[in-house]
Amino acid sequence: MPKQATKLTLSEKELEGLRKIITRHKSEQRLVLRATIILHAAQGHSNAQIARDVNINVDAVRLWRDRWFGLQGVDLDTLSIEDRLTDVPRPGKPSSITEVQRCQMATLACEAPEVAGRPISQWTGREIADEMVKRGIVPKISASYASQLVKKGLKPHLWRYWLNTVPDEQREEKIEEDCVLYVKAAERAKNGERTISTDEMTGVQAIERKQPDLPMKPASPELPKGRVLYREHEYIRHGTLTWFINLDVATGKVIEPSYGPTRNETDAAFHLKKLVESDPKAKKWRVIMENLNTHQSETLVRWVAQMEGVTEKELGVNREKRYPHVYANTSCFFT
Repeated sequence: MPKQATKLTLSEKELEGLRKIITRHKSEQRLVLRATIILHAAQGHSNAQIARDVNINVDAVRLWRDRWFGLQGVDLDTLSIEDRLTDVPRPGKPSSITEVQRCQMATLACEAPEVAGRPISQWTGREIADEMVKRGIVPKISASYASQLVKKGLKPHLWRYWLNTVPDEQREEKIEEDCVLYVKAAERAKNGERTISTDEMTGVQAIERKQPDLPMKPASPELPKGRVLYREHEYIRHGTLTWFINLDVATGKVIEPSYGPTRNETDAAFHLKKLVESDPKAKKWRVIMENLNTHQSETLVRWVAQMEGVTEKELGVNREKRYPHVYANTSCFFT
């Protein structure tokens, strides 16, 4: 007769802990699988039945069932649910790197490479291993092992960019102004006024596939999967382009986009002129844009002032305060 599976009895806390592991999105899949095995075992299912239900080897089911049975009676405060479902330490030679040396390695990885006199922008496993030996932290260490240890807590090969916030005394005023522009865009559109949100995309790759895509077709020996579109993997690079995109706030549609190899003062002015010329019947334009220098250039400011009928003499000394729509940081209005 085959050996009868070990019977398991779970407390309410154990049941709740196992169910949390299964339903929690961030749980490791191996823990979810093992928790499922224990719950099935507590319901009286055999090892063979559990193996069929979860689609794993019956020996794995027997292993975790017997391991849980051996821990019955141990308080959860002593050994948590996660600890019970975690692999036991594997046998083998212990690491020769102490915790103190790991801390010293982490400190080294947080330093800028130029501090150590190395002409590199970011640390690599080889550079860290060499610097650790040079400083006497360890007598020897391989580049791959150094990289493995560092990446457990740090990622010196990755960058996260950040930008200093420039103080702006008119920040709240500009935010309120832009919000009003967006909210009332549809209402103004009925009167022939246009509200446009403009943005730019720089460095967009201009890529061309070497061969045209293959149409969808039934499965065949040449294309066994079939019924999918096939695309040539190789492509030709044609450099990069800069796009100017206009979103009509009232309709939600992109209108009069333009592109070119550069994004400078002339390009920004040409783009806005092209936008205005696209609808001669518009009574008024409201264009919302970022605080880029190309949006506040002399060419663009003079053109907007001309559209508004403002002369150089009328602007005066405090022209930025008197005509913020002409010297705009976030938006420009013109008829």
